[in-house]
This record gives sequence, C-alpha cells and structure tokens, in this order.
Amino acid sequence: MDKDAFIYALPAFAVLMLIEWIADRRDPDRPANGISGRDTASNIATFALSRVAKPVLAQLLPFSAVVLAAALTPLSLAAGTWWVWLLGLVVTDFCYYWAHRADHRIRLLWTSHSVHHSSRFFNFSTAIRLPWAHPVAQQLRGLAWVPAALIGLPVWMIFALQSIGLLYQFPIHTQRVRTLPRPLEFVFNTPAHHRVHHGSNQPYLDKNYGGVFIVWDRLFGTFAAETEPIRYGLTKDIGTDNPLKLNYTELLDLVRDVRTATTWRSRLTYVFGPPGWTEPPTPAQLPVPSPEPERAAAPV
Repeated sequence: MDKDAFIYALPAFAVLMLIEWIADRRDPDRPANGISGRDTASNIATFALSRVAKPVLAQLLPFSAVVLAAALTPLSLAAGTWWVWLLGLVVTDFCYYWAHRADHRIRLLWTSHSVHHSSRFFNFSTAIRLPWAHPVAQQLRGLAWVPAALIGLPVWMIFALQSIGLLYQFPIHTQRVRTLPRPLEFVFNTPAHHRVHHGSNQPYLDKNYGGVFIVWDRLFGTFAAETEPIRYGLTKDIGTDNPLKLNYTELLDLVRDVRTATTWRSRLTYVFGPPGWTEPPTPAQLPVPSPEPERAAAPV
C-alpha cells in the first residue's frame, strides 16, 4: 500500500478502532473472538514494524516487474479519461484476486500472508496485522499485476488503485456489521464475506479471496457464505503475540521442511506447493509389519 495513503488514513483507522472497541464493551452479547487488548497491541506493533521496514526494502529492491512490463508494452491508456480509471479498478482488483489466491495456495507466499491470518480475533486492528521484510514473496506476488501494466495502465495508477483496494478492505474487518443490502452483498466484498475469508474451519477455509469485488469468487468457485460460527486464525495456532515470531514462524517452518526433505521434488513442493503439504514417507520410513504368529495345526 502506498505510504502516504496509509499515513493519511491512520487517523480514520484509529477513530474506527476506538468506536468498535466502545461498541464491543457496551455489547452484552459481544463475541469472545471479537477484541483482545493483547492481540490489538500485537497488531499495532506488527503494523508499525512494517512501516519501518517498507522504505528500507524500497531502497534495496527498487525494481518491480510491473515497472518493466509498463516500459516494454506498446499500449498506453490515458489517465485523464474516466473509463480508464473504471477499467483500472476492475483490472487491478482482478489481479488482486489471483495474487490473494496465490497467497493461500503457494507456501512461499503463505509465509508472508499467514501473518495477517494468524490472529484468533477479528476486528479493525486485524486489518493492520501486516507482514514485513518478506522481499522474495512480495516480488513474486507482484507478478500478478503485470497484465495490468501490459494493457497500458500507467504504473502510478496501478499502485494507486492497489492502495485504494487495500484501504477499502480496512472497514470490512469487523464483526459489528452483520450484512449489507443484497445487491451490495452480491457484487462487493463485505464484512460478512471477509469474516468467512478469515475462517480456519470448514466450509470457510480458502474462500472469498476478492478485494473490492466478490464476483471473482462467485465466477471461479471460491465463494462461501457465512452460515455457521467462524473460528478465526490459522488451522494450527502458533500461540504467540510476539510480532517477530508472528512474522517469521511460518518462514522458519518452511526452511526446516526444505532442509529435512529427502528429494529435490519434495523441496520444490514445500516451497511452491500448497501450505500443509508434507513429503510422503519413503519405503524405508514405513513401519515394518510384525509377522503373524504361526498357528498350530488343527487336530485331525
């Protein structure tokens, strides 16, 4: 997300989090997985560290595949035309859908994105629980927006629309809003849809990847409605509020799995396969069945 856009939005974020906290305290039926002071503090600390790390990484890795694609494409769309902005919003959100889907289906990307999903609570502060200093995953993820550059959208517009899409997602991280009118629920990502996305129990796992629009999930078979209680967090809770551990536990687990794998195929699958994949045991690792005791011959 663009640094300046985030800075301008911080006062609004703080006000919304305060309002949500007051509403939660006054609600006798508030959910147990709504707001935790310790969890909120961890979210804010993780966000602050991401803001510190981002400009450092921008100096170390100024290159972007999107910038290269924009320089090579013969197409050019004028930013002064309203329909280009509308097209850009749809195209960049479509790119976001596939990037977000890859975040959940490619373990290297999941090492970064899992930070955002690691909270067992769901509220406005969860929206700012963002990863930091995962340059390889972030560069690979950025490839999803190359098509937007190839059709001629200006690079600065792509980045601006990315920021707008992420800003849009802040207020949908809440349990205080149940559902919106049906036409909005059908087209746009809403709190009800995004609560499903943060669920770690079936039928919610790996659903509702959309950013601004939920229609991508409806089109590509990844949509799920909120129908039963949601368990937030990871399928295997990491059990910590330490921002450093939150940010790198999954990456360290990936490194460990790669080091202990017995074949190169397994190593590559650990990196580029889905989270949760494990190397099948070799024949030598399979338990040897104990021989059945011999039975005495039956008397004639």
